[in-house]
Amino acid sequence: MDIGIQSDVFVEALSAIGRGASTTLMLIAVTAVAGLVLSTLAAAAKRSVHSWVGAGVTAYVEVIRNTPFLVQLFFIFFGLPALGIRLDPIYAALLAMIMNMTAYTTEIIGAGLDAVPAGQHDAAKALGLKPYIAFGKVILPQALVVIYPALVSQIVIMMLESAVVSQIAVRELTHEADLWQARTFRAFETYFVVALVYLGMSFALRRGMLLFGRRFLSGSIS
Repeated sequence: MDIGIQSDVFVEALSAIGRGASTTLMLIAVTAVAGLVLSTLAAAAKRSVHSWVGAGVTAYVEVIRNTPFLVQLFFIFFGLPALGIRLDPIYAALLAMIMNMTAYTTEIIGAGLDAVPAGQHDAAKALGLKPYIAFGKVILPQALVVIYPALVSQIVIMMLESAVVSQIAVRELTHEADLWQARTFRAFETYFVVALVYLGMSFALRRGMLLFGRRFLSGSIS
């Protein structure tokens, strides 16, 4: 079996894989920011005094967490056009990823909020802080210290799951690898390099986010 890698082929493959990797990083950057903002709002809403709000958030979380990501992606990209809603592949991918990320991180952030001692809520009220200020300045920072490693892991998992969006022709890392392999029939070299790239991105993303947590969050982030 010939597994030799010609230098010109290797350089061209790395160029294609580099473009795909940059798209993957863009997808996860947008997904992480939007997903964390939305899930923070959802976790707070779930604990609202209005029971119907909490019920709506719970229903959303259960639907997303109990259906495959691929089915959600196909519903958005192939199903919504039946309702007259047509999305570009990149926007369909982002919508599916953000929806998925939001559902999972809502539960993670909710667990962190529940872990903050009730006395902290009482202290914020005693100081006369408005609810949204107390949440943003007192409750949420303490919750993040507890759940930050879990959030980092979820973001890394979402980055790896982004390979699924290659199924709707988003030219991220896996799709570029598939195109290159189809042109060259060099599956071994292509997917070996892609596996290393995913491994490197996962390691760098995890380490970078943990370093960020230690730098900007109070408390111990491991």
